[in-house]
Amino acid sequence: MSLAQKSEHQHGRISFANSNSSESNPPDYEAVDVLGPRGPQDGGLSVLSIDMCVADNRKDHYTDKYKNSSLIVRRNKEFTIIIKLNRAFSAEQDNVQLEFMIGNSPYVNKGTYITVSIGKEKRDGRWNGRVIGTQDTEVTMGITPDASCIIGRFRTFVAVVTDLGKQRTQRNPDTDLYVLFNPWDPADQVYMDKEEDIQEYVMNDVGNIYDGDFNNITSFSWNFGQFEEGVLDACLMIMDAGKVPLMYRGNATQVVRQASALLNSQDDKGVMVGNWSGDYSGGTAPTAWTGSPEILLKYVNKGYEPVRFAQCWVFAGVMNTFMRGLGIPTRAITTFRSAVDNTGNLKTDIVLDEDGKLDRSRTKDSVWNFHCWNEVYMKRPDLPDNFSGWQVIDCTPQETSDGLYRCGPTSVNAIKEGELSYPFDAKFVFAEINSDLIYYKADKYGKLKIISVNTVYVGKLILTKKKDSSEYEDITSNYKYPEGSLKERETMQMAVRRGVTSMDNLTLPEAGVDIELQADTIKIGDNFKLTLNIKNQTSQTCTISVVITGCAAFYTGITSTTFMFENLSATVEASKSESDTSVSVKLFINLRSSYKALRNSTKIMTGSPRVGKELMVSVEFLNPYNFTLKKVQLRIDGPGLTQTKLKQYR
Repeated sequence: MSLAQKSEHQHGRISFANSNSSESNPPDYEAVDVLGPRGPQDGGLSVLSIDMCVADNRKDHYTDKYKNSSLIVRRNKEFTIIIKLNRAFSAEQDNVQLEFMIGNSPYVNKGTYITVSIGKEKRDGRWNGRVIGTQDTEVTMGITPDASCIIGRFRTFVAVVTDLGKQRTQRNPDTDLYVLFNPWDPADQVYMDKEEDIQEYVMNDVGNIYDGDFNNITSFSWNFGQFEEGVLDACLMIMDAGKVPLMYRGNATQVVRQASALLNSQDDKGVMVGNWSGDYSGGTAPTAWTGSPEILLKYVNKGYEPVRFAQCWVFAGVMNTFMRGLGIPTRAITTFRSAVDNTGNLKTDIVLDEDGKLDRSRTKDSVWNFHCWNEVYMKRPDLPDNFSGWQVIDCTPQETSDGLYRCGPTSVNAIKEGELSYPFDAKFVFAEINSDLIYYKADKYGKLKIISVNTVYVGKLILTKKKDSSEYEDITSNYKYPEGSLKERETMQMAVRRGVTSMDNLTLPEAGVDIELQADTIKIGDNFKLTLNIKNQTSQTCTISVVITGCAAFYTGITSTTFMFENLSATVEASKSESDTSVSVKLFINLRSSYKALRNSTKIMTGSPRVGKELMVSVEFLNPYNFTLKKVQLRIDGPGLTQTKLKQYR
């Protein structure tokens, strides 16, 4: 017998093991009398068993989809427990206490040690409890967690209290229960009043994410898989690994803000490693992932080693899973032409050198073809009432916020109205969709001159998946008033009053000549033509010198290899247009474009599905290109049916 065991034995103290993998230290119970006999005295009351009524409770709490054998309930909704005693319960003579504990050191005043009493010394606590009925030696109790309860996995005990102390049941993982947010309940911070919204933004475990370009919108399916085996535990373990204080876990605002930092590994050992280099050796290419469960389970099963690699749509997909799994309404958002304004001044500055080439050393800002983030739905008790509702949250590592790479939550309504002084990160999100795109040209001395200003290029379109549909919904008007409208000008004025730098002091170039570059339909590996349309709107004949630069570019707007540099000139008469189609380019494989083409050339054929019967699936793959593909990896995902399967082709 160890010294600690000997001390416990001598003092009649009862110890309990912990349920969470991160809890290794013995718990310390505040203001709890744990002294007492180990067994009932003659004629005393004792607990024989606890029935958590898992099947019925989970159906009532809309948690029956989770592939988890434990009881899972939602805040502020009653669940039932049946306690079997060694004799009939007497409300006048007996005193029974249910105890629910979470964390290493449960404390009453921190909401991590919950007691619900019945019998002669019934006391009110954070959670409500009542006796629903008794039959022979069984007591059926109704327990209601409070509307602001910590979400997570609680350990359950039943204690019989007498003048001699407490006789408490032994630790039993089968009686653990999970408490989640409750979007069905008006008292919960994440309440939604429409059932169809809850079904889409909490219960739907698959969905579409949109990508491509403003003029060429494409989509792909994503397996959120929040109900898959191990995923809920993984989400809770990620918060444990990230040392998220338990006191934060009842506040949806804090949970999503913490999650936006935990899901990237930019400044810690978070879930995913962002990589936009094009070199994905040593990991999985971001385009290869088909869903979130594989990523989350890999992270926790490999000792919290960050999963390689992710880009914005992967971050958004995993965030959707994380939030929906905890009960927070969430949706993936795609913004086309999203600015990364590193200076926060509503200017996206692109600098060209004296030859017309991009000056990478002086260009710090960029415009992404598309960028994915998330919206979560909640009340914001810290903000005026009209700024509750959808909130932007972004775990793609771009800028630090309070010392960590994270973004949000920030109110969508506040963004639209230019109210940028409220937490969190409103100015950054506002700039992503409202920045002016400004091109500068440097002379041989390095002095900059503005050569072009585009005030409508950024934040062109904002989409999400439409409810109960595979089509998209245009939600741009949720974020912005129409360009050029009075309300848009008022919003910009408000943003300036809230600290955004005004554009009024810019010296803009004279207008008069419009230049448009058009391309044929582009197929990878084939030649295509560029057509340069020049329109002279002045009253004079103009000679135009044009520099066309072709670069390999990521969807983030960051350029790589320059494969083309052409100088052209044209003379255009007053109020006339000219076209030049002399430029011919051969486009080689682009990772994101190729991924879409390969995805669209894959066909899946099935037999006749029957409940409880094995189903054969045939996957047919056609190489759509005129060159050989090597080291092809086929990934098959079946949400609710099978875990992700990989097949390699040399």
